[in-house]
Amino acid sequence: MDLNAVRTFVAVAESGQFQRAAVDLSLTQQAVSKRIASLENELGVLLFTRTARGARLTVDGQVFLPHARDLLHAQDRATAAVSPGRRALRVDVVGRRLSLAGLLRDFHRAHPGIALDVMTLFDADTAVAALRSGTIDATFRAVGMPGLRLPDDVEAVPVYDEPLQLLTGPAHEFATATALTPAQLAGRRIWMPGNVPGTEWTAYYDALAAEFGPAIETAGPDFGIEALLDTIAASTTLATFLSERTPLVWPAGYELRRIPLHRPTPVYPHSLLWHRRNGHPALAALRDHLAAGRPNRPGTGVWTPRWARHHPPRQAADRRGPEPR
Repeated sequence: MDLNAVRTFVAVAESGQFQRAAVDLSLTQQAVSKRIASLENELGVLLFTRTARGARLTVDGQVFLPHARDLLHAQDRATAAVSPGRRALRVDVVGRRLSLAGLLRDFHRAHPGIALDVMTLFDADTAVAALRSGTIDATFRAVGMPGLRLPDDVEAVPVYDEPLQLLTGPAHEFATATALTPAQLAGRRIWMPGNVPGTEWTAYYDALAAEFGPAIETAGPDFGIEALLDTIAASTTLATFLSERTPLVWPAGYELRRIPLHRPTPVYPHSLLWHRRNGHPALAALRDHLAAGRPNRPGTGVWTPRWARHHPPRQAADRRGPEPR
């Protein structure tokens, strides 16, 4: 059904005159008459009785009018759902409980009027495809990994270097350490059950293992963060990596230890990616917000994989995250 004809029908019904509806719709009276005639032909009924004083709804026209309004309301809602500036900004993060979700919460607090729709797509290839199709507006990813080539129409800018920490249980050999160097982890078992071949985070930890020698283990099912914490808390040999900004709560009896890493500090290089033709006004606000983050960590003394260094990262934001300009 031609919704332009439906909108014209509603305008004539509300004004009671073809001429007045034509003025309201910025059309000629002839165009209004053609639209109504086309709609009547499609429905197989007369919608108006023409009189000297204007147009009066027939019984069929009266029955059709509320449904016509419903059609127009549905069209308006559908348009609003996908119109930049009227719909929520759709942003992809690797996990809702990770530090990047925290950065988005900081952005939302700074811009409470901007609606956000936070998504969790699996890998970089899926996220880039979603950017190009318009399914999402932006994604946080580690760019430069082997096998990942960004299309020319996808922009990327470094926004956050995420410092890593070691997480151990109370009986682990490093449980009493106040800080460790990555070299001290050589040969130690690091359990990362969420690492999946072909993903950017697996490429990152493979590079870290090649550089410093920890034994990254991925065997066993990934039952989520709670099961991971259970295992780490009870183990004397297993540890895992997490971000210093990753919010975690565990039972008091676990006595887990978060140990900073330094000389150098391994940082995970997050970039913000978006399609260059994306015109959502909130996307520019998000980029400006992330760019305004204040660094608290010098650019030297950190480590990233070689494949990430051709796309120089910004200095790491402080623990409070980016602040608005």
